[in-house]
Amino acid sequence: MGRRKSMRMKTAVLPALCLMLLAWTLPLEGQGFILKKDIHVAEGESQDNVVTFDGTITIEGTVNENVIAFGGKIVIEGEVGKLVMGFGSEIILRDSAVIHGDVISIAGNLKKEPGVEIDGDIIDFEMEDAGDFKTFARKVIFGSPGFSFMPLFLIIKAITLFLWLVGAIALISIFPRQIIYASSQIRQSFWPVFGTGLLSIIIYGFLIIFSVFLSLILIGIPIMIILVLVGFIIKLFGRVVLFFFFGESLAKALGNRNPSAVLAVILGLLVIGFIGFIPIIGPLFSFVLSIIGWGVVIRTKFGTTENWFHR
Repeated sequence: MGRRKSMRMKTAVLPALCLMLLAWTLPLEGQGFILKKDIHVAEGESQDNVVTFDGTITIEGTVNENVIAFGGKIVIEGEVGKLVMGFGSEIILRDSAVIHGDVISIAGNLKKEPGVEIDGDIIDFEMEDAGDFKTFARKVIFGSPGFSFMPLFLIIKAITLFLWLVGAIALISIFPRQIIYASSQIRQSFWPVFGTGLLSIIIYGFLIIFSVFLSLILIGIPIMIILVLVGFIIKLFGRVVLFFFFGESLAKALGNRNPSAVLAVILGLLVIGFIGFIPIIGPLFSFVLSIIGWGVVIRTKFGTTENWFHR
């Protein structure tokens, strides 16, 4: 009898956690973007956001917000409402292209025909032989001067920073409104956000310990996997919110009153990454950022509401 009751309780825990995970990640779905290898927006067609990894994006129609490529190629003949960004990509802007935001080419090739209209800034860090994201990543991480002479922990730091850069740019490109809104809540409700984050991390730690004990009877293994996944999603989203928060603040302090979201995230990542290299101060700073990140994600439900505890 007791064994059956215990099994029923264990069986109920896993679906409940799955539903909780689904509830947390659901607000990030359906944000109006296409993510696939090769994307073609034909003339007369309209999309919100398009993102590719090592593919080709061809825009003859209209993209209302962002065009993002990690490796591969971007060809713009139509209109883009906000950002065109290539990360180790070849970007070709035809004479008929109209870009209402910024054009950013990081370690890629940018070709611009006469007649192109660009309302924002052009940021171009050129690299030869762009187009293969895997090759580009190897060059950036392992092809840097003096890489073989770097201590192991600095190598790990550099690789981690690069991965954060890729993930942060992808997230801010796909969910700009949610990240910008969540960042604004840090200023408006800092101490409630901090308190929510601290409490959440404590509860999360107890749940992890509890799942470790349950792992002795197998049922804890899937629970632990779900908890780790939830923690990773919260940490990733929260950290990108903080990248934007610090980057936007720095850009405005330097005189840029309206920095693009991607530029703000890159600046914030560089600031936080630099502080992270400082012994003792870096880990303490990172821990405080984790508390704030968890707090703002949970309090705003991934940037979708002001304070969902009131509902």
